This record gives sequence, structure tokens and C-alpha cells, in this order.
Amino acid sequence: MTENHEEHIWPGYGRGATFTESRPVARIAKPLRRFMHVEAAGGVVLLIATVAALAFANSPVGDSIAEFWEEELTLIEFGDFRLSESLVHWINDGLMAIFFFVVGLEIKQELVTGELRDPRRAALPAIAAVGGMVVPAAVFLLFNVGGAGADGWGIPMATDIAFAVGVLALLGSRVPAALKVFLLTLAIVDDIGAILVIAVFYTNEISWGWFTAALIGIATIVGLRLISVWYIPVYVVVGTGVWVAMLQSGIHATIAGVVLGLLTPAKPLRPKSTQIAIEPTHSWDTIRSTLFDAKETISVAGRLQHAIHPWTAFFVLPLFAFANAGIEISNESLSEAASSPVTIGIIMGLVVGKPVGIVAAAWLADVTRIGSRPAGVTWRHIIGAGALAGIGFTVSIFVTGLAYDDPVIVADAKIGVLVASIIAAMLGVITLSRQSSKADFSPDTVGVGSDDQ
Repeated sequence: MTENHEEHIWPGYGRGATFTESRPVARIAKPLRRFMHVEAAGGVVLLIATVAALAFANSPVGDSIAEFWEEELTLIEFGDFRLSESLVHWINDGLMAIFFFVVGLEIKQELVTGELRDPRRAALPAIAAVGGMVVPAAVFLLFNVGGAGADGWGIPMATDIAFAVGVLALLGSRVPAALKVFLLTLAIVDDIGAILVIAVFYTNEISWGWFTAALIGIATIVGLRLISVWYIPVYVVVGTGVWVAMLQSGIHATIAGVVLGLLTPAKPLRPKSTQIAIEPTHSWDTIRSTLFDAKETISVAGRLQHAIHPWTAFFVLPLFAFANAGIEISNESLSEAASSPVTIGIIMGLVVGKPVGIVAAAWLADVTRIGSRPAGVTWRHIIGAGALAGIGFTVSIFVTGLAYDDPVIVADAKIGVLVASIIAAMLGVITLSRQSSKADFSPDTVGVGSDDQ
């Protein structure tokens, strides 16, 4: 780095401290590099949690662990009102709402300051993402239309960002940085699609009273923003109320997380280029005011994403996997899954439908000049990224729990997700590893697993 590291956000060193956009505090305002780094590392923890869940589920304590997750926990009890769910439901309805809140933050950041802000740059991965959702769903329905498992068509539509980016990170210089941005943008648009599918097609009967209460809470947040209330604890209280109302309304509670993320301001109150100095002679009130001004060079969405994203990557998603990925693997269950149209439909949808849909849609966008391939990205790269997008895992398992109640079909679907994700990862690695040309990294490109030096 070229800047002087002797400048600190600290008084009393005999010289001023300056905040500029080259400082670490300002780098948080453009979190794409850090986002991908956390996702890559989080993918490793997610894999460990998945392996642990499978190991425990197939051990002598498997039944005890399954019973533990079904233990009921009452969160709120006030008069006739009682908010009580099993532990696994609190993870899926509560902690996963935090994950979807971070997804909402990332979508908002990309729409306001990132790749999705420029329609032409976003066109190719966005259109590719749509193809990567429609085709897998159609492939799944080819095997399940009219059957007991037809409701699971949303399962193979998902892409797991953590695993996909994690695998891509392992390939290092074999892939260009532009492909990593392409895959991340594609996965974000894929998340938008998954959120819409969950909200529209996997919602139970709606309680309009509670839904109205949720809308009032959302309107309150909008009003607080309009009168420039930036005190985050106020939004936490109101947001929690929105989540409770959404949970009680019958609409899946994770939608509240997404909505709250999208409502979070993604533009800083102060421009990032502003220089803010602290002098040794300044009073504590002046210093505190200066620190506040420095903090406001980063948007609220950026600060929250910086604070919460590691928790979702290293705690929420691994805990979700540990609670949901534990399925008993036996000759009987594998035999059942091998002949199950649900399992076959999910595997074919993720392994075949995903890359075919992504590549076909990207090619169509390219030849019609609606979008164009990023510099240095070949069609082999697009095919490899399409294969990696077939790693559905987290969201696929999440949708499985919404689509099915029958434990046999749930087990078949989870086996399909696990097998498909493994095959998709292998195909993606093989395809991209055989790409002979090396990536061209420049200071303006975004990498994974590196930091500013």
C-alpha cells in the first residue's frame, strides 16, 4: 500500500489522524472483496457442519440428536399469545431470517452501488441466472409433474453462494477475477428469484391481521428513514416486530429479513472522499463527533453487512446445515432415493438443468447484444461457472423443508441435493481446471482470499 500507515484514528500522537477512502474504515464501504473472502471461508465451515451432521445422523446417537432438534422452545408467552416452535424451526424461521437479511443487504448494495446498478454490465449474469432458474425447474417437473413430489420444483432453482464461491476460490489463478464477479452477481439474482418463489409459492394461508401489522411495521421503518432517524437500535426493535408479525401471518418469516435488508440505506450520509481529521488538541466531544462523521462515510447497509455477514457465514449457515442435513444413509434409503423421481429430478435439475440454462441464456444475451461477456471470460469459464451454480445445498435444503411434509420425500430430496451438489462441484472444478489461459489480475479486479497489501 502506498499511503502512510502512521496516521491513526487515535488522538494524542502529536499529529492529526485522517480518514480517507484508502483507510480500512472506508474499504468496508465497498465490501465485494471481503464478501467473497468470507463466503469462501464460510463454505469450509459449512462443509464441516454438513459432514458432522451426516456422521451424527448415522451414529448410535442419531435418534437422540433428531429428538433434540424437535424439542419445543417457547420464545414469548404473554396472556393468550404464545410464540413456540421446535429448535429446528427457530433455526429455520429465526436465524435464517438473519441470513436472508444479509442477502437483502447485499442485493441493496449491488442495486445502488454495485454490479446491478449498471443494467448493461448486469444483463449477462442476470439473464443467465434466470435461465439457471427456469430450466432446472422445468427439468425437475419432467420427472415429477402430477406426482407427489411436484411441489419441489423450486428446490433445483437455488445456488449456494458460500459453496460455489468457496470452490471457485480453490482454483486461484486458473480463473479470472471477472468470472468471480460474474458468479457472485448471478448468485445474487438467483437469490432474488428464490426469495420471490418462497414468498409467492411456498406461503401458507395468510392471516391478514398479522400481515397488516407487518405492513404497518414496514411503513414505520420507511417513515423513520424519511425523518432521518439513523439510530440502529430503533430499527432493531421495529424490525423484530415485523419479523414476529410476518411469522404469525403465514408468510415465511425469512421474507421479513429480505424486506428489512432492502429498506436499509445503501448510500452513505457523507461522501467517501471526505477527509476528516483528529487533532491532539480536540476535546472528547469533538473527537466523538468526528468519529461519527467518519462512520457516516460508510452506508448503514455496509456497516451492518460488515458486522453481521461473518455471523451468518460462520454460525447461522453451519448451524442450519447441522440441524437440517443430517439424514440416515443406508442401503434402503439409497435404494429408495435411486428410484425416486424427486431425487432424480433434483439431480438432473441441478447438474444438467443449471449449466444448460445458464449457458444458453448467457449465449442468447451475448448474441443479441443485450449483454456481453466480461473481458477475459471464455465460454469454458461460463460453462464451469454454470456447473458450480448447480451446488444448491443451503437454499435447496431450505426449500425442501417448505415444499414437503412427508419424511420419506424429504429424505429423498436431501439425498438428491447432496449428491447433485457434489457432482456439480466436481464438474465445475474439472471444467475450470482444464482452462489453459491464466487469469489477468489488475489492481482494479476483485480477488478471493486476498487482502489489500
